[in-house]
Amino acid sequence: MLHKYIDNVRAVGPRIHCITNYVTANDVANILLACGASPILADAEEEAEDIAGICSGVCLNMGTLNPGKLRAMIKAGKRANELGRPVILDPVGVSSSAFRKNSARTLLEEVRFTAVRGNISEIKTLALESGGAAGVDAAAADRVTEKNLPSVIAFAERFSAHTGAVIIISGEIDIVCTAEKAYVIKNGHLMMSRITGSGCMLSALTAAFIAANPENVLSASAAAVMTMGICGEAAYERMADTADGTSTFRTYLIDAVSNIDGDNLERRAKYEIC
Repeated sequence: MLHKYIDNVRAVGPRIHCITNYVTANDVANILLACGASPILADAEEEAEDIAGICSGVCLNMGTLNPGKLRAMIKAGKRANELGRPVILDPVGVSSSAFRKNSARTLLEEVRFTAVRGNISEIKTLALESGGAAGVDAAAADRVTEKNLPSVIAFAERFSAHTGAVIIISGEIDIVCTAEKAYVIKNGHLMMSRITGSGCMLSALTAAFIAANPENVLSASAAAVMTMGICGEAAYERMADTADGTSTFRTYLIDAVSNIDGDNLERRAKYEIC
């Protein structure tokens, strides 16, 4: 069942327009190439509509936001909406400043998003304006645990009903849901939180999976999250005990995405559907 999602990405080779943050742009491009997609990273307002028009999907990442980039995001998102192509929002650090909060609100008003992916603090800020993080990482107080999992799922489902988007909450436990159905995913490794860009890479990967599997956005999103988590596990398994560190892990992570196939995805996926 799951294998078709990664197989379709490799067969279709969707072109993904990423207006992303310059801290992780190279990794975003490489993760898309690794999964079989084709990246275009263009953030000029003057060409945003043209680039979105030739792409299969759009990923909007708020990591290094500025007014010009925000205008480009709105233009690219609206053009993708006109063409019926998926648009993914990654609200990086949205709780950090009034500018980011106001920009996220504008994006949600102006663009119809297919999926929204962030950590729990970012999603809470979007939905409730109450996320606890002061930077790009989730606040410890917002952490998703087995104990609060039912309430977090219910919250995410309500936000999905409000936005019409698949909501993806990344963390030790990942939640991927619509208003009616949720995947709870337990793949991944703690080392993923020690490199810059694992979330940005996942958002781009999700855009590729949805673009190649438009008939089932929820399951395609869940498969992208599982793929990233499984590849994080595989990357850690390759590391030597004493010699390898975070830079090596980052390289192994991209290698793992290059090499994963449908059988691996089926065999290693750890999830339940609620």
